Amino acid sequence: MSERTVYEYAVVRVVPRVEREEFINVGVALYCKRQRYADVKLFVDEAKCRALHADIDLELIRRHLDSFRRICVGDRSAGKLAELEQAERFRWLTAKRSTLIQCSVVHPGLCASAEETHQVLFDKLIL
Repeated sequence: MSERTVYEYAVVRVVPRVEREEFINVGVALYCKRQRYADVKLFVDEAKCRALHADIDLELIRRHLDSFRRICVGDRSAGKLAELEQAERFRWLTAKRSTLIQCSVVHPGLCASAEETHQVLFDKLIL
């Protein structure tokens, strides 16, 4: 049996009209210190987004989500935030904010494989 270790995850949300506080779940950000894993899996359901805001700028949303992912994985071309330590990047990305891209509260769990757990959560919560 593989050793299980602590991981943390948050659901990534698009909030088309912040003042209405309605959102669509579009991804899962997961961080596991022991396995040195930090990534975000994303899927934008255009129909759901347009149902909440017909004039939503989906290209803008995709650019923001791409930046979110690049920062999460530490892609240095994403700027100074991507140069932070994994834990700092994850905490910065999942901090409470009132913007177009928001995250749920951070949830903990135990896993043998952060990558496999990430896929399971993504399938369950997003797809």
